Amino acid sequence: MAFDIDTFAETSSAVAWNDIDLDAFREHPLPETSLRALRYMCDVEYHTVCYLRDMLVTPSHGDGEVSTFMTMWNREEYWHGEALAAVLGVHGVTVEYDQLKASRVKLGWRDRIDPIKQSLFGNIIGKDFVATHMSWGSVNERGAAAAYRRLAKLEPHPALAPLLQRIAQQETRHIAFYTTQATKRLEESKLARMFTRFALSNVWGPVGSTIEPEEEVAFVMGYLFDGEDGLREVRKMDEAIAKMPGMSGLTVVENAFRARGLYADIRPA
Repeated sequence: MAFDIDTFAETSSAVAWNDIDLDAFREHPLPETSLRALRYMCDVEYHTVCYLRDMLVTPSHGDGEVSTFMTMWNREEYWHGEALAAVLGVHGVTVEYDQLKASRVKLGWRDRIDPIKQSLFGNIIGKDFVATHMSWGSVNERGAAAAYRRLAKLEPHPALAPLLQRIAQQETRHIAFYTTQATKRLEESKLARMFTRFALSNVWGPVGSTIEPEEEVAFVMGYLFDGEDGLREVRKMDEAIAKMPGMSGLTVVENAFRARGLYADIRPA
């Protein structure tokens, strides 16, 4: 999977949503379950700036291509949040900066210690940490793109589905960058492969699981990926992850979902 960072930087733009007929939601509002999933997604997108903050104190910030990508990535994710907030706003769900700030305050010491933890781990491990960062990002973006497409399928509202597909398309470009970088760096270093495999197997959790209450994580993951169809999507993600150097056999997404009660009646592969 090739990726040209210069082309990405030149073509990066805010997701288009001005042509979306928001008034359509007034005539045909979304059900509460979909709004709950959208609020979760919106919170995650707006929290991207904190993920960026944590990475800027690691060796990742010293790589030109990575730092360029992260700058554009943060901008695109911000506008994903703005678009989702606009949809939520029509439904009377207001997402404002003060609310976002309050949610981060609720994270307490975890939010304050994350940059310190990332800095210590990243700089102790050195440049091999970038491989783990890129691999982790690849997993997260696969989950995000799949979640948007699943919601578009589950909720084919004529005003919502096109927006979700546009966001998913931008997430797909993010997957391409992360996966290209991860593959190259994992191929070059046995230590990077070992550390990344350990991190994904023992630390990784669904996107949003570090900032949302566990009940919300379980609800949204169950709503979007329940049943045989959902499990097929989950296994596609795991198959892609397992193709990265040194990651053969990993089923981190399915494991994380099963730990939250999904697929209890379906045997593991």
